[in-house]
Amino acid sequence: MRSIVFYALLIVITSCHIDEKLSAQKIIDKTINVSGGDHYLNVNIKFDFRDKHYRSSRNNGMFQYERYFKDSLGAVKDVLSNDGIQRFINNKVITISDTLAKSIASSVNSVHYFAFLPFGLNDSSVNKHYIGDVEMFGKSYYKIKIWFNKEGGGEDYEDEFIYWINKKNFMVDYLAYSYNEANDIGIRFRVANNERFIGGLRFVDYLNFKPKSSEIDLLNIEESYLRNHLELVSKIVLHNIETY
Repeated sequence: MRSIVFYALLIVITSCHIDEKLSAQKIIDKTINVSGGDHYLNVNIKFDFRDKHYRSSRNNGMFQYERYFKDSLGAVKDVLSNDGIQRFINNKVITISDTLAKSIASSVNSVHYFAFLPFGLNDSSVNKHYIGDVEMFGKSYYKIKIWFNKEGGGEDYEDEFIYWINKKNFMVDYLAYSYNEANDIGIRFRVANNERFIGGLRFVDYLNFKPKSSEIDLLNIEESYLRNHLELVSKIVLHNIETY
C-alpha cells in the first residue's frame, strides 16, 4: 500500500513538473508571437544606440550583426555572424586577439539581444521555468526564469534572467538579470517603456536599475523595486529604428 501511495505521489509531482515546463514554453511562445513572431526570422533592422550605429540581418537561421563607430584609428566596423567576428578599420579587415574578439562579439551581441527581445528566448540553449504569478501596480504577471546551457549559450551562458510577462497582453514589461564579468558582478532590473511597433516588430526602451544593497537577490527583485530599494543607473534608448 505504501508503495502504491509513493508511486502515485511521484506521478503527481512529475506531472506538475511537466505541466510547469509546458506552461513556461507556451507563455514564451505567445510572448514572441505578439511581439513580432515570424517577422523576426527574415528581417533587416538598423538603429542607433548611444554613440554607435547598429545593423542586423536575419534570413532563415543565418544572421549578421554589425556595429559602426569612429575612434582615434578611424571608422570602425564590427561584424558578428554565423562565421564568427571580424573588425574592419577604414574598410580593411584587421587581425585581433582572441581576447579582444570575444569582448567585441559579446558587446555586439548584447546590444542586439536586448533590442530584439523576446526573440531568442526559444533558442535551443535556453531553459525556461515558470515561477508563478505576481501583482505589480495593479497588473498581473507571469514570472518566468530563463537560464542557458553551456553548449550554445554564448560567452555569458552563466547569466540568469527573470521576465515579468503581462497576463493580459503577453508583453514583457519588466526583466532582470544577473551577470558575472571579469571586472563586475551584479544584478540589473529593467522597466520597459516607450513601446512602438515598427515593421511588425515591438521595440521598447528601458529604465535600468541596480540594487541599493548587496543583500537584494535576483529571484525576488521586483519586491525591492516596489519598495524603492533600487536606484536608476541609466536609460536604454534606441533611436532611428528602421526595418527593411
